Amino acid sequence: MRNYGASSGISGGAYFIAFFGAAVYFVQQAHSFGDGLLGILKAIVWPAVLLYHVLGFLHA
Repeated sequence: MRNYGASSGISGGAYFIAFFGAAVYFVQQAHSFGDGLLGILKAIVWPAVLLYHVLGFLHA
């Protein structure tokens, strides 16, 4: 049997929780619709930036 479904395991769940928390934070801080949209975009990128800085800190 072939498994065609992709499973991201716990990393997918952790990314979703980080995205959701960041989205809520950034949207609450928004003063206009444009700021809210920018907040959603920031929430998409935020977990990757955080991981980059954590790994950089651990490497040093």
